[in-house]
Amino acid sequence: MRQSILFTKTKKESPADEVSRNAELLIRAGFIHKELAGVYSFLPLGLRVLKKIENIIREEMNKAGGQEVLLSSMQPKENWEKTGRWETLDILYKVSDGEGREVALGPTHEEIIVPILKNYLSSYKDLPKDNPLALYQIQNKFRMELRPKSGILRGREFIMKDMYSFHASKEDFEEFYEKMKAVYKNIFARVGIGHLTYLTFASGGTFSKYSHEFQTITSVGEDTIYVDEEKGVAVNKEVMNDEILSQLGLKKEKLVEHKSIEVGNIFDLKSKYSKPFDLFFTDEKEEKHNVLMGCYGIGLSRLLGTVVEVMSDDKGLIWPPAIAPFRAHLLSVGKDAGARKEAQHIYENLLKNNIEVLFDDREEVSAGEKFADSDLLGISYRAVVSARSIKEGGIEVKKRTEEKATIIPLEELIKLLKDKS
Repeated sequence: MRQSILFTKTKKESPADEVSRNAELLIRAGFIHKELAGVYSFLPLGLRVLKKIENIIREEMNKAGGQEVLLSSMQPKENWEKTGRWETLDILYKVSDGEGREVALGPTHEEIIVPILKNYLSSYKDLPKDNPLALYQIQNKFRMELRPKSGILRGREFIMKDMYSFHASKEDFEEFYEKMKAVYKNIFARVGIGHLTYLTFASGGTFSKYSHEFQTITSVGEDTIYVDEEKGVAVNKEVMNDEILSQLGLKKEKLVEHKSIEVGNIFDLKSKYSKPFDLFFTDEKEEKHNVLMGCYGIGLSRLLGTVVEVMSDDKGLIWPPAIAPFRAHLLSVGKDAGARKEAQHIYENLLKNNIEVLFDDREEVSAGEKFADSDLLGISYRAVVSARSIKEGGIEVKKRTEEKATIIPLEELIKLLKDKS
């Protein structure tokens, strides 16, 4: 893509009404646009990052045996009344039409997925142990946050992957649940924050002793966790006591306190939602049993914001290569006509080699402004073409995280950018 036709422009000043680093940088860099408190639109660069995160998650869900669906955002009031959550869930958006009919804007989808399954699930044969039934979607959610804050980390409208699994026995559920722990770890590793993200024991509420969160360490986090770095697990502050530590085999003196952001969670739902909707299966003896369920969530927009919080610096964004909007940022600097022509040639060659590249071909912008914009945008590699670089043998290349650049020929640049390791 040519930067000269990109409709968004970078901004030098941070928005006055934002205090979170993720929203400040993403707005300044033109990745998102704030509509109102807790609600943001994704612009071309931001959408490219979001789609890459989405594709990583989709690949991992599919490998785990998940089947993708897209469920209704508008949800019947009677479904929420069946689970008792119409009156008790304070984050629920309730919408009325012209005739007074009320619906919920989905903050979650148990009240939709379970009634759907009643049409297709009745026998133990529908719940095979060797291929567990798991349905997932990637979709906008709506939650009535009274005081939305932290930019895209906590909003009123956000994008989430939620998956629901269905099982005939506790053993089947537990086997799949353990598998999903590993799947989630792989997702966070691929996104680029695996080294900072810990499986964290949290309160399971009334239905389970524990739930599990995935918490990413950052000084701006809203949560407090205690990490056993040797074992690679953590405990949320809310469940931190001697009894819990004993049950988990953790020693208080080995735990390190950190601030963190929750980037994912998995829950044992037992029959909490299958009972109200009478979702059951019959076994080999024709006896009825409630279906057991698990729930597995990742907020995509929240995950994107977390990456910004933990990976940025005082110059701007630093995208991990797997989710950067482009593989390379090609800059044409100076007024030399030959250098501009060579930059165009390099751009065309990168495209021919299927390398995603943002080409800063703007003629009226100074080299200093282009360098500052490149740092702010945070693309993994910066490649500069100038009269000097051509004279010295090629293209001046450096990673976003490096201070010094090296000059390499086009062939070497293509090889470098194609290498995903």
